Amino acid sequence: MEGVSVDDKHKIVVAVDESEESMHALSWCLSNLISHNSTTTLVLLYVKPRPIIYSSFDIAEHIFSADVIVAMEKYGTDLVNSVMKRAEAVFRNFNRNVNVEKVIGSGEAQDVICDTVEKLRPDTLVMGSHGYGFLKR
Repeated sequence: MEGVSVDDKHKIVVAVDESEESMHALSWCLSNLISHNSTTTLVLLYVKPRPIIYSSFDIAEHIFSADVIVAMEKYGTDLVNSVMKRAEAVFRNFNRNVNVEKVIGSGEAQDVICDTVEKLRPDTLVMGSHGYGFLKR
């Protein structure tokens, strides 16, 4: 699929996370899907997992003390900021005319990605692979 370029106005969603694979997918997208004369909207989608903590009864709990909630929210925000800064660094290496939007979702990644694609109706969805072989999948 190398050399394929998107012309005119298009929307591309790139799912990003902490992995090198997602940054490689973003780089690949910028190199292969966006031409210099296009007016593409690039949507960087990050999905935060829902926080789950296990109690002494070995049951998943969603009720936390205020301190734990604040700490988890801060960690989640720091993680989002870190991933978006890495994505921006990748983006800055390319001289493209692209509008960048950031979307942060929360929940199961596959559900949030599918819901976002349904809602935004992009022309293309780009995701990295974690490189799992047949047996690990």
